[in-house]
Amino acid sequence: MTIPLHAGLAPLAAAYDAYICDLWGVLHDGVRAFPEAIDCLEHLRDAGAKIAVLSNAPRRAAEVEARMNELGIAPGLYDFVLSSGEMAWRNLAERRDPWHAGLGRRAYHVGPKRDEGIQKGLDYEFVTEISAADFLLNTGAHRTDSKLEDYAEVLETGVRLSLPMICANPDLEVIRGGQREICAGLLAQQYETLGGEVRYHGKPFGEAYEICLSELGLSDASRTAALGDSLRTDIAGAQAAGIAPILIAGGIHAEALGIAEGETPNQQAVDRLCADAGLTPAACLPILRW
Repeated sequence: MTIPLHAGLAPLAAAYDAYICDLWGVLHDGVRAFPEAIDCLEHLRDAGAKIAVLSNAPRRAAEVEARMNELGIAPGLYDFVLSSGEMAWRNLAERRDPWHAGLGRRAYHVGPKRDEGIQKGLDYEFVTEISAADFLLNTGAHRTDSKLEDYAEVLETGVRLSLPMICANPDLEVIRGGQREICAGLLAQQYETLGGEVRYHGKPFGEAYEICLSELGLSDASRTAALGDSLRTDIAGAQAAGIAPILIAGGIHAEALGIAEGETPNQQAVDRLCADAGLTPAACLPILRW
């Protein structure tokens, strides 16, 4: 199947009333906001579009939004922000399903200090020895230069102790300021390979899209599009939820498509990449711009 390529979102905008927009790789790269993306959001808001920002960041939504605002993505450009960390926090706090209710109260946090905000307000003891834990809360790598092998001991120990894991960010990697970093999803994937049990929160899982549609006041997804740069999470999740997925080529797949930021990818390269993933985006843009 041929994926329609467009230079910007303007030719598609009349088809949609609401958007679920990824953050990293679409609106910013963790270091700077993309001016073309901000301009695009301004056009969409002027047209009356509803916009949810949905991020696989392993932090509370308020923390994610504060960082967005620091980078120049102003509150008026969107309706609300939802993060995978927020979903993980809510599930831990409310324990509404049997799986979360059965976790126990002692957690071992696998993640950097900057993610410790996810611990606040939770009625759990965060232990410093994995042997004392009832479960693992995985928010990602401790350092920007971490490798998967750095976590072999903790992952193997967790499996040996039969500790369930909550993954608060299903992404395998992210690009921060042009550099690739591993994410919690890669650790969780390895944990499952070793025989461990993992519960994921965030994209591509249905919970994220159900919350977004509800918060936007939408009873169905027929005129909603999702803007994202990851086939595995953004595009797959939206497609499964019945939301039109629009691939931003200049993000996580730019290297695979052989393009630099802002360049239009080759049609055959896009079609092949999507076909290999078994996914059919409604359209593909080089970057998010009007």
